[in-house]
This record gives sequence, C-alpha cells and structure tokens, in this order.
Amino acid sequence: MAAYGLYTHIASNKFRSMLLLGGLFALVYVLVFAGALVAEVVINGNQTVAYYLNRGLHDLIVAFPFATAGAIAWIVIAYFFHQSMIDAVTGGHDVSRQEEPRLYNLLENLCISRGITMPKLKIMDSPALNAFATGLNPQQYAVTVTTGLLKALDDQEIEAVLGHELTHIKNGDVQLMVVAVIIAGVVGFFGELFFRLFTNLSWSSGGGSWSSGSSSSSRSSSSSSDNKNSGGGAIIVVIIAVVLIVVAWLVSQVVKLALSRSREYLADAGSVELTKNPDAMISALRKIEGRGELQGATSAVMELCLDNPREGFSDLFATHPSVQSRVDALVKFAGGHDPGPLPSPTDETEQPTAEEPEAAPPPLPQGPWNDAGDRSTPPPVPTPSASGTAAGNPLPNPLPNPMGPWGRH
Repeated sequence: MAAYGLYTHIASNKFRSMLLLGGLFALVYVLVFAGALVAEVVINGNQTVAYYLNRGLHDLIVAFPFATAGAIAWIVIAYFFHQSMIDAVTGGHDVSRQEEPRLYNLLENLCISRGITMPKLKIMDSPALNAFATGLNPQQYAVTVTTGLLKALDDQEIEAVLGHELTHIKNGDVQLMVVAVIIAGVVGFFGELFFRLFTNLSWSSGGGSWSSGSSSSSRSSSSSSDNKNSGGGAIIVVIIAVVLIVVAWLVSQVVKLALSRSREYLADAGSVELTKNPDAMISALRKIEGRGELQGATSAVMELCLDNPREGFSDLFATHPSVQSRVDALVKFAGGHDPGPLPSPTDETEQPTAEEPEAAPPPLPQGPWNDAGDRSTPPPVPTPSASGTAAGNPLPNPLPNPMGPWGRH
C-alpha cells in the first residue's frame, strides 16, 4: 500500500499493523504445536520423527478451540483491567482541573481545537521526564505525565508532548500497542510454561524415553537398533519444539517493537500538526533524551512512553527510534531548528555549575596564642579619653605600633 502523505502513511501503517497482529496471534498456535510435540514425547518416547509430527498436528487441531478461547479470555481480562494494572505499577492517579490547572488547560485546549474527546489526565510522581497514553476505548483513554516533566518543560514543550500522546490516541496506536503487548504476553506466558515443562523432564538413556524429573522408571526397547532410532527421533522432536518456542518468543518481541518504532515518527508529526510548533517538539525531545527512565516500571509500560531509554542489543530490541533520528525528521520535514543535544545527566552531576560559588574555607580561631588572623589589618587601637581610659571608637589612622596580646608594644 503506497503512502504519499501524512494521512496515507497513517492508513498504510494501520493496514500493516493489522497483518502483524494477525501473525502475532498465530504464534500462539505455534506454541501449542510445540507443546503438543513435547507431550507426545513424554507419553511415548519410542517413536519416529514422522510419528511425533503427525500426532502433534492432530493435537493442535484438537486443542485449537481451547487455545483460541484461552487467548481471547486473556485479552478480555486485559481489556477491562489493563489500566488498573498499569496504575498499580506506575503509581499514576487521576487529577482534576483544580489540582493541576496548568496541565489540564493545555490538554483541554488541544482537544477542543481538534474536536478530540478529552482523555483522563493522570500524574505519576517520578523525577523522570516522560509521558504515555493508554486505553482501548474513549471511556478508557488516559494520558499520564510525570512530575519531573512538569518541572523541567515549559508550557509550549508540555503542549507538544500532550499533542504527541493525543496523536497516538487519535491514530489508534494506543489500542494496537496494548493489544500487541497483551498477545506478546500470552506468547511469553505459554513459552515460559512449555520451557519449564521441558526442563523438568529427564532423558532416560537406557530405555530411550523421556520421563519427569521425579520419576525414575524407564521403558525398555526390544532391540538395540530400535533404541537408537526411536531415541534419536525423540531428541530431534524435542529440539524442534525448543526451537519453535524460542523463535515464537523472538518473533513476538520483534513484531511488538516494530509496531512501536514505526508510530513514533507519525506521533511527532501529529504533534506538530496540532501545535504548529516543531521547535517545541524538538526542544522537548532534547530535554527528555536520556532522562525518561521510570524506576520500577516494566518493559511493557516503557514501550508505551514518549521515550524509552532502555536500549536493546545493538538497538535490535530498542522500542523507540533514537531521539536524534526523530529530531532529524522534524528538522527535515517540519522545518524545525535543532538546538543540539543537552549534556547527559551524568555530566550534569559530575561537573559543578557556574552559579554555585566555591565553599569558603572555615575561619581560623582567634586568641592570644593564635595570631593566625589577617596580619594585614591590625586590630584597632582605642582612643584615650581625657581621663586616660581607652574609648570604644578606634582612631581614624591606626598607630604604626598596634596592640599586642599583652598591651601596647
């Protein structure tokens, strides 16, 4: 599907995303097939590879409706309770106009200007600079902003961030990402379940069969050649099952990350379309860069954020494009101006700021036996009064012979 403009890019992205989600859902059946292979080996460990593959396919057909029902039940539960689970992990809470008038007014003005339904507004107590949108329907849509973001960004930059999250909601990115995270969670759950089942099995070399770790019995074969052939078949099938589980998990992660990475550019462009201020979006990205880590948040939550500083191996599993590439796109296509990257948080903590004066050394003690004071300014000499006693005011010009600890020299 060719794309020539912003809206055709959005439509093309949605079409490809639906195909990816269909493939992601199909991975559940791949895992069921792998589990069926392992189960057949456990039941009968003296058969050939062709026998196990045929039996595994038969088991998949039998388990197809149950696997589908289980996956749908998982999605339904997450559909109604995913926001509560996210709030429990992040500590986000709803705020009203009275509690956060500045943030509430900025979000409301954006929604009114584009006729968008006002989502719920949530605040997360965290020094990190980040924000994310959640929800699967207009009644569930919510935008969560950290307290650190409110303190570090000005009104125009916060408006750009809110426009970014509203674009995710308007384009349907939030629904697709939540569903992708849910399905990837199903794949990960069944993959870990089958992997644990496999690790609890032990191979009995004497009988050429598989048994549970707590069972010490094994089946004997009628001949040594049958043991060799059947044992080799069982091992090959188990290796195939393990490879299917690992590949299904990796593909689910790659599909989920592809869905996330491809939508950040469109959300940045949508924010510029809402605010008509590309410089504010660029400035917000530069301030957020490297400062968006939410302590205690799961990887699923970080994948929904404006920026995810958690990088994968050689950026292979990075959920977001780099800030530099996003800024370059805004400069090239939106006409923005890049002020350049800001100092990293580690550099800011290591280097002292110019406003902070150096601490003054502690004053030295004064006393008759410690003449460590400033010798360039001798103590004042009292003015003698008419009665011969010293007055309290010093002379305008001190005498060259100052007072010593035992009187006048």
